[in-house]
Amino acid sequence: MADNIEVLGRDASVSSAGNKVLRNTYALLGMTMIPTILGAMVGISIDFSWLFAASPMVAFIGIMAAVYGMSWLVAKNSNNALGVWLLLGFTFMMGMLLGPILQMALSLSNGPQLIGLAAGGTAASFLTLAAVASNTKRDFSFLGKFLTIGFVLVVLAILANFFFQVPALSLTISAIVVLLMAGFILYQINQIVRGGETNYVMATLSIYISLHNMFSHLLHLLMALMGNND
Repeated sequence: MADNIEVLGRDASVSSAGNKVLRNTYALLGMTMIPTILGAMVGISIDFSWLFAASPMVAFIGIMAAVYGMSWLVAKNSNNALGVWLLLGFTFMMGMLLGPILQMALSLSNGPQLIGLAAGGTAASFLTLAAVASNTKRDFSFLGKFLTIGFVLVVLAILANFFFQVPALSLTISAIVVLLMAGFILYQINQIVRGGETNYVMATLSIYISLHNMFSHLLHLLMALMGNND
């Protein structure tokens, strides 16, 4: 009897801590949308063609180095106030990196509608996945290994298509990324609720990256399938 009470008390403590981290994560995630939008506005006004003109691979590697370098700085400072400011700076940079795809979308006659549709689809997916992950008793930690393997395979496919430029493969990759990011969001939020992630800065960082990838690849799919040049 005493053991059962102790287990229930421990579960209640984990649940309470998880809910607090989740609330802080959602609040910070909402804040990241402001620098993201500001960064996107800046990115739309920048001519990125010169960056990829000389050596697209070098530009790609440089961008990835900046993204992972900034992510590393956020992680290193995730337990202090500087981590929050670095995260907001990171999201501003990520907003700027949306510039090229937003420029492509806005060159279409129905571009603004496609951007809105991609944003709405991403938001609806997040709300649905968050509701499932935070209310179910199921443990989704088993997804971690499969998602990691899937992410590595997608990165390799992106690098391969960087050289071969196959449109069908590009669309397939985008479709897989959207599904993969949905899995990551489900996994990440479930980990928070179950006490597997106790740092809301790191939780926000991981969820934000998933949402950023989901939005950009969903927009890519919508432009390919519904884009209107007239």
